[in-house]
Amino acid sequence: MTYRFFTPTPTRAATGPTAAVYQQLRDDFLGPLPTFQALSAVPEVLAATWALMREALLAGDAPRVDRELVAAAVSQANRCQFCIDAHVLLLHALGAPKLAEAVARGETPPEPRHAELVGWAQASRSPRAADWTSPYRVEITGTLLAFHFINRVVSALLDPDLLPGGLQRSPLLRSVGGRFYARAAREPKEPGRSLPLLDDEATAAPAWAGDSPVGVAYVSLRNAATRGGDLLGEVARATVTATVRWEDGRFPARPADWAVDLVRDVPGTDRIGTRIALLAAFAPSAISPGDVALWRLSHPADADLVRLVAYGAITATDHVAQALASAHR
Repeated sequence: MTYRFFTPTPTRAATGPTAAVYQQLRDDFLGPLPTFQALSAVPEVLAATWALMREALLAGDAPRVDRELVAAAVSQANRCQFCIDAHVLLLHALGAPKLAEAVARGETPPEPRHAELVGWAQASRSPRAADWTSPYRVEITGTLLAFHFINRVVSALLDPDLLPGGLQRSPLLRSVGGRFYARAAREPKEPGRSLPLLDDEATAAPAWAGDSPVGVAYVSLRNAATRGGDLLGEVARATVTATVRWEDGRFPARPADWAVDLVRDVPGTDRIGTRIALLAAFAPSAISPGDVALWRLSHPADADLVRLVAYGAITATDHVAQALASAHR
């Protein structure tokens, strides 16, 4: 596994909140995977990302296969190959190999209920154009929102191949890996265990989540990741927010040129940060080493890069969540 712009602190050196998150990852999931290690430079974002994923994807009573299917489908909509591969493997682990391989090939699942879930999840990339909302349980909806955020972080900060040469996409290795992780994937998880890791301010869940821990975790993630916008000025933040609303998930045909045009009227000191945040929201894999090098001239810390990427990612994710808020008014 290769990190694109920095190498996180080794898991054995983790302390404080980061170590607590890593312990829960060992207990409840597959260990401190690269996704979470990449966020470790900003512990509050790490904890909230883990909490949302755990409470939505792993805990509760919604069918786990349905949730893994939604995670894979959102990842396809966001073109996050790393996450597609991971959740195809987990579908194998849950005893759904035919569904897993259909997803891996980009096919519509044969079962109508699964096909409907995939269509719903993929439509959320452009919620306004699709007149999108959610008829599904809070865990399924929360899984979708979790992976809108995670896909963008992963695509920005990690290379797409978990194994050399993309070996993780071998059907044989997926099958073997699924058997290896079957027990961990199928064990029930008690809701709410991650919430003590969160900031105290994350107490009120949004209307679409009711009193579920999923909603509390989402609010915590939104609060923690949005604070990354403090790295930019008011005009820059307004540019990011307005572009996310206006473009409604549209993939830029030429992301680098698209971003250059959008930041022309942003104050010079904020142009590179605004560019990275916009790319994080729309085409995170297009963030280049040159972009990051320019950003580091004024913000050398890894934590500031993670905060900026998280800000762009949550702005796009909350655009989807706002469609749910509108439906509950």
